[in-house]
Amino acid sequence: MHVLSIFGTRPEAIKMAPLVAALRAEPQVRSTVCITGQHREMLAQVMALFDLKADHDLDVMRPDQTLNGLHARVVAGVDGLLQTARPDCVLVHGDTTTAAACALAAFHRQIPVGHVEAGLRSGDIRSPFPEEMNRRFVDSVSTWLFAPTPSSRDALLRENLPGRIWVTGNTVIDALAATVARLQADAALARTLAERYDWVDAGRRLVLVTGHRRENFGEGFRNICTALHTLAQRSDVQIVYPVHLNPQVRDVVTAELSGLSNVHLVAPLEYLDFVWFMQRAHLILTDSGGVQEEAPYLGKPVLVMRDVTERPEAVTAGTVRLVGTSRERIVGETNRLLDDPATYADFCRRSNPYGDGHASRRIVDALCTRPFTEFAG
Repeated sequence: MHVLSIFGTRPEAIKMAPLVAALRAEPQVRSTVCITGQHREMLAQVMALFDLKADHDLDVMRPDQTLNGLHARVVAGVDGLLQTARPDCVLVHGDTTTAAACALAAFHRQIPVGHVEAGLRSGDIRSPFPEEMNRRFVDSVSTWLFAPTPSSRDALLRENLPGRIWVTGNTVIDALAATVARLQADAALARTLAERYDWVDAGRRLVLVTGHRRENFGEGFRNICTALHTLAQRSDVQIVYPVHLNPQVRDVVTAELSGLSNVHLVAPLEYLDFVWFMQRAHLILTDSGGVQEEAPYLGKPVLVMRDVTERPEAVTAGTVRLVGTSRERIVGETNRLLDDPATYADFCRRSNPYGDGHASRRIVDALCTRPFTEFAG
């Protein structure tokens, strides 16, 4: 069986890395990898960390490219590859423009699609934008639907989709577990990271922030930054914010938060470094999807700066709370976690509903038509 895995962004690469490794180790599979070349520098870091090598590079990125322009270039590039490679299966991940475009190209070529991280739903097709529409489309044309949780399986069943569904857990937990194990086993590596970030103040509680969602551009990001500015008035916290390279994020964050002594605006972190910071964080503020899954695995409370989430399991489990982009909500809920030990402890002792570190193995077994025990959540 020839399996072609396609991804373009750093988060896709992180989540696909353990699956590509499992495919590579499977005798029944001939595995090839195609990247689209988005976020190339950050993508290269992840590829090196997980020992991934691309067999094909579409190099689709252009300056100031629109979503429609990117989609068109990905479809055209992948179509040529599909014509020559003729894989038996195309694997795509999640909700990116890459995933939607590749799924469309494979569908037109009548090549089966496997969707890793299928069934996530926010209930609002415009939030997150355009990710919610992308994931719904990919699910609708996929033959294999690899749902990370029972609730994502249930969402797929409600839509009566034609593909076959398996609950596998999320491959991001596979990647995170492997990275944590590496940091624990390699004392020299851990020491190198500690020396690299020797400005981290152990006497202050670390608040880790990520924010880059398109739907928060403009007023949303200004509100987030105002909230962080207010929180920075506390002498007992240190805020670390790896700032996304998109000018609509970077320019606002830099203007609002630079110059504050306990706010560190850093360049986007390599995945290994980011995991190191998550391990040391007291709590995490994010509008990211993946962090909502990773942080609970590490026992870290998460406040999600969005109004809706396609990952409701963590909200139900009590490991995540939605706070939107209201300055008052962000400041209030953060202060509550900082000042109320009982509330903080309640967040930290909840279970992680997203995986057990064996999602990749389950996906390979499904592709090879072997029986396996699905993830129970």
